[in-house]
Amino acid sequence: MTNLLEPEPTRLPERTDAEAALDAGTDPAEVAAEHPDFSEAWAALAERSLEAGEVVAAYAYARTGYHRGLDQLRRSGWKGFGPVPWNHRPNQGFLRALAALGKAAGRIGETDEYERCRTFLADSDPAAAEATGLK
Repeated sequence: MTNLLEPEPTRLPERTDAEAALDAGTDPAEVAAEHPDFSEAWAALAERSLEAGEVVAAYAYARTGYHRGLDQLRRSGWKGFGPVPWNHRPNQGFLRALAALGKAAGRIGETDEYERCRTFLADSDPAAAEATGLK
């Protein structure tokens, strides 16, 4: 049984050109420069920075990807709540950026922001929290 009051899941539009560039191994910085509104490139930069211990850079990259994704979600009809399915690849860039933002926030002591990101990710899709490790 589903909640009839919950909005339909939001699915961002396909970005096959930008996705193909990342899939081909193009540096995410090049993809972000060519497609600055493509959250997946920003998420990849944030994740790479987190792995390298560059937490402030990760935070900045993740925040950029997060805000670009919010803009796209709103243009796609999202009203600030409701499902954003992980299994739809165009959504994954936003969700990965959100998770990276939460992780970076946690590492710099921004506990409230860490918790907001963690909750937002789980509310968007529990599978996203599982896949990104931000639970």
